Amino acid sequence: MEETRTVAYTDGACSGNPGPGGWAWVIPDGAFAAGFDPDTTNQRMELRATLEALRALEGPLLIVSDSTYVVHCFRDSWWRGWQRRGWVNSQKKPVANQDLWKPLIDLYVARGNVDFEWVKGHSGDRWNDEADRLAVEAGQRQINLQG
Repeated sequence: MEETRTVAYTDGACSGNPGPGGWAWVIPDGAFAAGFDPDTTNQRMELRATLEALRALEGPLLIVSDSTYVVHCFRDSWWRGWQRRGWVNSQKKPVANQDLWKPLIDLYVARGNVDFEWVKGHSGDRWNDEADRLAVEAGQRQINLQG
C-alpha cells in the first residue's frame, strides 16, 4: 500500500533585502511552523522554509513554493552540477547560501520521496497566501520585539 503524500506550502519573506525576515511552512488545514532571522535575504528565507519543512515532516512530501530559486534547483537538478563542480555555479562562482543548500540537498537525497511544485505568488492560492502571511508575520514579530 502506497503512503499518502503530504502537501506543504513554504514561503519566505524579508523586510529589506537584506534585512529582518521570516519563513513558514503550512499543511492545508493542518500543522504549520514559522520562524525568523534578524539579518537575512528573501532567498535564504525561502530555503529555510523548505529545509524546516523537510526536517519536520515525514513520509512522501510535495513542497509547493512560489520560489523558482528553490523549485528549479530540484526540477532542473542544479544541485548535481554544484556538487560535481565543488559547489561552484555555472558562472564559476561559489554557490550562494551553501549553509542552507547543503543540508537541504542532503535531506532531499536521503529521503528520496520529496517532489517540488511551483505556484505563482500572490495570485490568490489560499495556502500559498497563508504561508506568506505566516512568514511575513514571523519577520514582523521580531521587528516588534526589537522595539
